[in-house]
Amino acid sequence: MNAVDVVLWVVLPYVALTVFVLGHVWRWRTDQFGWTTHTTQLLESRWLRLGAPLFHLGLLLAIGGHAIGLLVPKAWTEALGVSEHTYHIVALGGGVLAAVLVVSGLVLLLARRLVNGRVRRTTTRMDKVLYLVLSAVIAFGTGGTVGRNLLGCGYDYRETIAVWFRGIFWFHPEPRLMVDVPLVFQLHALSALVLFGLWPFTRLVHVWSVPVAYLWRPYVLYRHRRPRLSASARPGAVGDGRRGA
Repeated sequence: MNAVDVVLWVVLPYVALTVFVLGHVWRWRTDQFGWTTHTTQLLESRWLRLGAPLFHLGLLLAIGGHAIGLLVPKAWTEALGVSEHTYHIVALGGGVLAAVLVVSGLVLLLARRLVNGRVRRTTTRMDKVLYLVLSAVIAFGTGGTVGRNLLGCGYDYRETIAVWFRGIFWFHPEPRLMVDVPLVFQLHALSALVLFGLWPFTRLVHVWSVPVAYLWRPYVLYRHRRPRLSASARPGAVGDGRRGA
């Protein structure tokens, strides 16, 4: 282990997390009107209707898999009676499914921006940087899941990457654990840190604006308003054919 390893696996994570937190505070205070997806649905919807659900569903599966794999210690799953073989099969199956969905969705969304001229003209420089970094994160993650764990000899990241990752939040990172990690997993982790650093300055901030409150908000009651009768149609009015008592 040398100074470069300390910079990559100790300094960079804390820089990325600091920028992530402070960047969101700055963005909210200075650009609330820009806190949006900048949707282009009105410009093109056919490809979006197909690509967006695939991408988001795959992303949710990937985030869930990462949360379990990185945050849940190996000893916990073993204590619950989950064998290493069972965990490997479930994690690999979920990871491959997530990779297929998110890659398919991303390809459709990127092709949509390249092919459709109106959508392409709305793409900013920051969007291009975001898509480049996001593509790198997904490519390296897919390479690790499919290339190394499915088609290759496999790698147990829970004994190295997961322990290092949890150590960051306990302010006790162990960079030595990342030194001998396969390159594809190292690149996946580093590109993810770059993505976290860029997050507050991109359209990804819309993630925190998901209307979760709709799940428990009270029902909106719509009352039927009786149509207002015209003067000639009111009971007792002259000309309605009725006589007063």
